[in-house]
Amino acid sequence: MSAPVNTFKEALQKGQTVIGCWLDLRSGYAAEIIGYAGFDWLLIDGEHAPFDPGIIDSQLQALLKSDSHPVVRVPVGETWMIKQMLDCGARSILVPMVESAGQARQLVRDCRYPPNGDRGVGYALARASRFGTVENYGATADKEICLLVQVENRKGLAALDEILTIEGIDGVFVGPADLAADMGHIGNMSHPDVQKTIFDTLRKIDAAGMPAGILTSDDRMIRDSLEAGARFVATAVDIELLLCSARDSASKWKNEVS
Repeated sequence: MSAPVNTFKEALQKGQTVIGCWLDLRSGYAAEIIGYAGFDWLLIDGEHAPFDPGIIDSQLQALLKSDSHPVVRVPVGETWMIKQMLDCGARSILVPMVESAGQARQLVRDCRYPPNGDRGVGYALARASRFGTVENYGATADKEICLLVQVENRKGLAALDEILTIEGIDGVFVGPADLAADMGHIGNMSHPDVQKTIFDTLRKIDAAGMPAGILTSDDRMIRDSLEAGARFVATAVDIELLLCSARDSASKWKNEVS
C-alpha cells in the first residue's frame, strides 16, 4: 500500500482552480463543521491563531472524513515543526515569510525523506502512515507532500524568480497584508501600488507554470486574483464568517424591536 494520493496537489498540477477557507477558531469541532461546507481546501492557521501541535492534530483528525483537503500553515519554516505536522498527517504545508531561494530549498528537504531530504523517519508511529499500516509509506510519501511557500515582502519578491525554478515547490502564495505593510501601507491592501504588485506577482507566478495562491474575502479582489492567474484562492475566514453572521442577526432583530 502506498501513501494516499494528495488530491489537492493533484488538482494544482492539473491546472484546476480550488477555493478554500482559513481556519483560525482553533477548534476541531468548528473545523469539522466547515469541513462539510463544500470548500475544496481548508487552511489550519498555525501562524496567527493561538495553535499548538495538539490543537492542529485535533483539527486534522476532525477533517479526516471531509472532502475539504487540510493545509497546515506552520508558524515559521523550522524543520522540527514541519516534521511534526507531516507526521500528524498533514500532506500539504504552507510556510510563511519565505525570503530566499536557499530557504526554499531547505524547506523542500524538510518535506522529503533521506537521501533526498531531512525529514525524520518515524512514520511507523504516526498518523501519516496510519500508524504503520501503510507499509510502503516511506518509499512513496515524498511525491504526495505538497509544499507551498508564502512570498509576502519585498525581499521575498526579489528572490521570486529563483524560487520559481526550485524543484519541489508546488505553489507560491502571495500574502497581501504583510506585503502592504512592508510597502508602507499597513492595513491598506487596496492601495494602488499594493494592488499592482499583488496582481503582477500572481501573473509572474502563473506565467512560470507555478500555481499561485492568495487569501481575500473581497469579491472584487477575488475576481481580479483569479483573472491574474491565482489557482488556490481562500475566499473566507471562519472567524469573519462567525462574526459577520452574528452581527447581522443581532442588528436585524435589535432593529425590529427598537
